[in-house]
Amino acid sequence: MLNFKNIALRRGPRLLFDEASFTIHQGEKVGITGANGAGKSSFFALIRDELHPDAGDFSMPPGLEIAHVAQETPAAECSAIDYVMDGDRELRRLQAELKTAEAAHDGLKQAELHAALDVIGGYEAQARASRLMSGLGFKPAQEQAAVGSFSGGWRMRLNLAQALMCRSDVLLLDEPTNHLDLDAVIWLQDWLCRYPGTLLLISHDRDFLDAIADHIAHIEQGKVNLYTGNYSAFERMRAEKLAQQQAAFQKQQREIAHIQSFINRFKAQATKARQAQSRIKALERMELIAQAHVDSPFHFSFAEPGRMSNPLLTLDTADIGYGERIVVRKAGLSLSPGDRVGLLGPNGAGKSSLIKVLAGAMAPLAGKRNESMHLKIGYFAQHQLEQLRMEESPLWHFQKLDPQATEKDLRNFLGGFDFQGDKVMEPVRPFSGGEKARLVLALLVYQNPNLLLLDEPTNHLDLEMREALIMALQDYQGALITVSHDRHLLRSVTDRLLLVADGKVEPFDGDLDDYKNWLGEQKKSETKDTAPSDAASAPGVNRKDQRRLEAERRQRNKPLLDALKKAEQAVEKFHQEQRQLEQQLADPAIYHESEKNRLKDVMARKTQVDKALEDAEALWLEAEEKLAAAQQD
Repeated sequence: MLNFKNIALRRGPRLLFDEASFTIHQGEKVGITGANGAGKSSFFALIRDELHPDAGDFSMPPGLEIAHVAQETPAAECSAIDYVMDGDRELRRLQAELKTAEAAHDGLKQAELHAALDVIGGYEAQARASRLMSGLGFKPAQEQAAVGSFSGGWRMRLNLAQALMCRSDVLLLDEPTNHLDLDAVIWLQDWLCRYPGTLLLISHDRDFLDAIADHIAHIEQGKVNLYTGNYSAFERMRAEKLAQQQAAFQKQQREIAHIQSFINRFKAQATKARQAQSRIKALERMELIAQAHVDSPFHFSFAEPGRMSNPLLTLDTADIGYGERIVVRKAGLSLSPGDRVGLLGPNGAGKSSLIKVLAGAMAPLAGKRNESMHLKIGYFAQHQLEQLRMEESPLWHFQKLDPQATEKDLRNFLGGFDFQGDKVMEPVRPFSGGEKARLVLALLVYQNPNLLLLDEPTNHLDLEMREALIMALQDYQGALITVSHDRHLLRSVTDRLLLVADGKVEPFDGDLDDYKNWLGEQKKSETKDTAPSDAASAPGVNRKDQRRLEAERRQRNKPLLDALKKAEQAVEKFHQEQRQLEQQLADPAIYHESEKNRLKDVMARKTQVDKALEDAEALWLEAEEKLAAAQQD
């Protein structure tokens, strides 16, 4: 579907990558990975025809509907749900034409347009938009609010919903989880797993990539390599490839040293001169194998905290909220050295407010917050990026923090966060979001806190920096409490989960998979509570008639429910087989000459399963739409 042939791409004078040749087929879900600045967003711009290749050819079938998330959201006065529905461009075109036909009293044209709307599911479009908004955390009452009334983060969610609303052939998503909480990330992950088109996804969330991607396109050292399998499979294959590359490099270096030694010894001897010259030419012709540069640019750790009291900080029957609105009641919490706590809970339940109260950035409305004598808090939240002095340099920030430190020591410390050379002297303003987040984290680490309060610390950080942060947090000896949508971080650095929901803070007895199930139960409960049946809401219907009408509705919808369940089972079955086949293809042993027949069989079966999965997902979506339409009747 998307064909890349010997593509070279530049941004200004800098070559991002060259000789990129691969094909992305219909229905594949490809994760695009690489360091910040490697060319991932430029790769998307190429597909959207905003950039043209400097060499090679890019082609795709004509007429493909490509959806992407807009980076800007106008402060429009239209309602949020109308803005989301604008994502279905064909729907809006048909609606506009229908309005024109109605004004012209053209009955024949109206009938034709109504039929076209029915074919594309136009009459269920508002219900579809409503489900998308609900999944991304919007409340029903917010659907009619003006777009301009939402904050920047929520407008980005509207842009994402608009992109998902488009009935696209190709969907391009660039860091879609950055403005989402964990609940919305889990919902989006499930939605994208069912998406029937071709998905290209830039993400630094490894759990998200693992669950969705069936291929990884990795941009590194000016090359793009396409790997089969999810992110974990890619890591294994890349590690093996780099090990082989390093072994080949070392072997070649030994050969070069041997040849050079011969040249040095004999080039001055007349009898050996011809042989020496031939070796010099061989050395010149030799294609040098690049050394495998796989070390992370990030090297930092938390120093051992000084004196620590036990407990470090407590909350005693604290009410948390704003003005007269209380979001958490009678919260009790005690944090001791070595505690590692993750906060879970729905959007708006009070997780960030609880962190602010613990940090002392907000006072509890009632109850007590008690600090120990030796408490030293390190608090990270996204708003702190705005508190950086934009015209000043990273080095200036550290000199203000520690005037006694030498420039050499500060430069060495900043180097651990990949602020190298002249970068430490440059003003912060043009830095990317990831660079600013790294600088704030560097300032936090330097202060050596004994209590870390982290509110979405991985936003804008690439995979290498996330891994470095996780490694540092694993060795951290103070207390830690975090809110994060990055499940890999939560699994890696926390050993206790608290649930903030329904105005309470309580221990969560389970893991992140149990939390996903808990969210599903909450959704069902909300649907039951907020969506009474037509029979129940109809005036003048007695209980007996109500039960009869509800039974008739259930009977009427049973074939649709059965079809949906059957389609879900088929999708799950083919997904499982697809993952098994991809794991087999990720095993280097299958590519040995002796395994040629097995490789052929596995590849043939994978082609069959991919097609069967595509058909099953189409049936699943059709069944879901029919059931949703029936429930709206």
